[in-house]
Amino acid sequence: MRPSTSELFYSSMRILLVKTSSLGDVIHNLPVACDLKSQFPDVVIDWCVEETFADIPRLHPAVAEVIPVAIRRWRKALFSGATWREIGAFRQDLGRRDYDAVLDTQGLIKSGLITFFAKGPCYGYAAEAAREPLASWFYDKTFVIPPNAHAVERNRWLGAAAFDYPVNLPLDYGILAPAPDFPWLPAGRRAVLLTATSCDGKLWNEDRWVAVVRQLAVRGLMSVLPWGSARERGRAERIAAAAGGAVVAPPLSLGELAALIGHSELAVGVDTGLVHLAAALGVPAIALYVATDPALTGVYGARNCRNLGGPGRAPGAEEVMTAIDQELRR
Repeated sequence: MRPSTSELFYSSMRILLVKTSSLGDVIHNLPVACDLKSQFPDVVIDWCVEETFADIPRLHPAVAEVIPVAIRRWRKALFSGATWREIGAFRQDLGRRDYDAVLDTQGLIKSGLITFFAKGPCYGYAAEAAREPLASWFYDKTFVIPPNAHAVERNRWLGAAAFDYPVNLPLDYGILAPAPDFPWLPAGRRAVLLTATSCDGKLWNEDRWVAVVRQLAVRGLMSVLPWGSARERGRAERIAAAAGGAVVAPPLSLGELAALIGHSELAVGVDTGLVHLAAALGVPAIALYVATDPALTGVYGARNCRNLGGPGRAPGAEEVMTAIDQELRR
């Protein structure tokens, strides 16, 4: 018979966190690791995450082992023998550890399957609280968490319910930026502009980006524009060429992006996971919303986070510069 949750906490535990994707969701789960470590100092925390985002939990000192999974890549070649061999190797690797608890804060069928394959009692959202209700079938114990709270708090409340600790702990993302090493980057104060997102409907007008780059230069800040695809690079190059003085970054890994953002004066970005990374690193983060509502998934927690705009009301360049000036004066 599996032990109850309360019986686990009188000695050191090994816990598996399951939060695989997307980038913003992974970042929103970082405070759960902080909460667990603050309540159970001897806890050993592992984290199962999509291979693309594995650099994020690796930045957290409380995470002992990161277990990459490749569901996104496997879906593209589901009938390949190599894919199924990888899946088998993943299941074997996951099963070699014994966990005192497995916590799925994602609430999807794919994450529920991972908890099912892991060795240990599984905890997650009840059907009425999960993003995909069928995911609750995979858990030994489920919890009803209010759906109208920010994603960060929903994750934390689930952890508190599963492991019986207070819900009002100080918010801490727990990560620090790696040391920067960018020979291509001119010295000086800089702002990172995150102009790219996976959905065209979330993009901010290029002319407004150009206006922001120019105004940042007046304030002594060089704009750096990362990108992740050829199309995104083209967009960054157009903005930089029109504004003058901006730097289009070379290809960067997620860890390198964390170093770039974490050692900048501020970050301004559209609805993308990287703007949440800025907030988690304690960098002033101004998020621009065009098609989505930031109430439940906007940048969150730090006093230097701003969410501007919303569905059908894209912020103007002047509004963005006002927010930037307010943060620079702090």
